[in-house]
Amino acid sequence: METILHLLPLTPDQQAAFRSAAPEAEHLFLPTHDRRGATDIPPDWRQRITILMGFVPPSDLKTFPHLKWVQSWNAGVDPYMVPGVLPEGVVLTCAAGAYGPAVSEHMLAILLAIYKRLPDYRDGQKDHRWKDLGPVQSLHGKTVLIGGTGDIGRHFANLCRALGAARVVGLHRSDAPVEGFDQTYPLSAIDQLLPQADVVALVFPHNADTAGLLDRRRLLLMKHDAVLLNAGRGSAVDCAALAEVLSGGHLLGAGMDVTDPEPLPPEHPLWEAPRALITPHTAGGYDHMALTLDNLAGLFLDNLNRWRTGQPLRSRMK
Repeated sequence: METILHLLPLTPDQQAAFRSAAPEAEHLFLPTHDRRGATDIPPDWRQRITILMGFVPPSDLKTFPHLKWVQSWNAGVDPYMVPGVLPEGVVLTCAAGAYGPAVSEHMLAILLAIYKRLPDYRDGQKDHRWKDLGPVQSLHGKTVLIGGTGDIGRHFANLCRALGAARVVGLHRSDAPVEGFDQTYPLSAIDQLLPQADVVALVFPHNADTAGLLDRRRLLLMKHDAVLLNAGRGSAVDCAALAEVLSGGHLLGAGMDVTDPEPLPPEHPLWEAPRALITPHTAGGYDHMALTLDNLAGLFLDNLNRWRTGQPLRSRMK
């Protein structure tokens, strides 16, 4: 008999759906609102759990001696992919496909806030200052370069096109066409594409090819009035170099939901960099958008059905 630990804050109806999908299994529910993972799992539960649906700190995986499968609530599972972290023989699936609407809308909100100078107007409001700050920007007619053409990248591409972007270009592992993009290029083309883009939006996973991708040299390749967005992994951007570039007057703005390091230390220069808008890795939080929790629950339930019937699992990483 399987013992399944559910860490998502599921509704009673969602819990009932999981029980119905696997009536022979023992279902343990521990609603967890901290996306860094659950740490308060009782020791006797750890001894019984064979399927974990959610996320625990990577170092805790070794405390589940009978674990067979981890269904992570994260789209990126690089902490679990470090050699020696995931116990031998344990299956790992991620939550790719659940976060597209939430993260893309967050990115668009940050972009429009920068374009319309909303942080500056908010500062003026705090000072009781009624002042027109002058011209603002629009997505109409712009070229958008999106690093990462998966679920989140495709959702963001559609939003940009709906607001009048003239050209939406994607960067990924090859130049194979992707629906929603005017053209796609391999990552090796980034240097030729950066000077053409009005918006550079990164939703890359962390890997050897993306770590440190936007260093100082590449940030300076971007247009003087371009906007940088990062909602993938903080490691893709050199945040110290970004602070320096912004302070030097280059770039219209930068919207960062992820940083390197993360959390961003209080003394980091990016906090005070002009035209930087920072959110603390909240774009995809399931507590912030009901649709995201519904998407995650649907993905988990579908994979549980596949597990029980011997079908290939969605988004299998290992």
